[in-house]
Amino acid sequence: MSEARKTPLYDAHLAAGGQMTEFAGWLLPTRYTELMTEHHAVRRHAGMFDVSHMCIVDITGAEAAAFLRRLLANNIDKLEAPGKALYSCMLNEQGGILDDLIVYWLEADYYRLVVNAATAAKDLHWLQQQSQHFAAGKLQISQRSELALIALQGPEAEAQLLHQLPSLGAQIKALKPFSVLRDDHYCIARTGYTGEDGFEIMLDAAAATTFWQSLLDAGVTPCGLGARDTLRLEAGMSLYGQDMDESVTPLQCGLGWTVAWEPSERAFNGRAALQKQRDDGVAEKVVGLVLDQRNVLRSGYQVFSADDELLGVLTSGTFSPTICKPIGRARVNRNIGNEVMVEIRGKKIPARVVKPVFVRRGQIMPGIET
Repeated sequence: MSEARKTPLYDAHLAAGGQMTEFAGWLLPTRYTELMTEHHAVRRHAGMFDVSHMCIVDITGAEAAAFLRRLLANNIDKLEAPGKALYSCMLNEQGGILDDLIVYWLEADYYRLVVNAATAAKDLHWLQQQSQHFAAGKLQISQRSELALIALQGPEAEAQLLHQLPSLGAQIKALKPFSVLRDDHYCIARTGYTGEDGFEIMLDAAAATTFWQSLLDAGVTPCGLGARDTLRLEAGMSLYGQDMDESVTPLQCGLGWTVAWEPSERAFNGRAALQKQRDDGVAEKVVGLVLDQRNVLRSGYQVFSADDELLGVLTSGTFSPTICKPIGRARVNRNIGNEVMVEIRGKKIPARVVKPVFVRRGQIMPGIET
């Protein structure tokens, strides 16, 4: 087994008291203080995450756009101009999800992908394999290992970023969700994985520690993997490897909205398999679950009807710091009712079925609380 890798911020994590663990082949902080403290900092103020383990890949050349039209289930033609971003799944020919990612259009013939660390090697191999369908010299694929990535998230994220980068103040204020700006030192996207306003900042790895420390000195709370998971689950965001993988299609795991069917002539990978599944009817759907008693929901727990019919399985679960109740995300039979049972350590516990978005911009969604 190869030794776990360190991000450029590894020493900064240790200095801040980060409790390190191996995640997707990288040493990352699970938390610095208490998970609840970090979670609430993002919901109420501002928190920051080291996401430099994510894989940044540039796609350039005259056939870059054509390549991405084939590669992704969503359609990059939705990006009206450079400076826009799009969330998409990357599928195999069977419609299974190889990865979920964000694609940024930086300038003409220049796109950037940010893919998951756990799938990076597989993704890079797939990109190279798929590039063989395009003319040599008109498509370049470049991993940007020299870049770090810091996520600054929360209702005070904009104010904190303006404090750090006053020369970019007007551009940062004008940046809309799923948009990106780039200068000689930073690539800043108004994207995130928390359900709050925020930014993901790509910068040279050599400058990352200074930028991180400056945010820390300004009062931004450093956050680890634990808070990242509770925040993203409250926000209804999927985690690759749990909520989706190559064994399911976007239509089965609540990501059907990321599939762009028009124009009908766009032959993206997996289209035929998805179309057949769509025509035949999809048996599964994704729901949110809430327990009104203090147990903890975990990935893999089975979901049953009141008359003991197996309906599906929890793909993610946690205790929600915002709602103060256990919540989960489950892939279940489409005919599920409003009340189900979740088997926890051999005992079936009643759960309420809700929409799988629990919290948005710090506000608990209607129907979540009793």
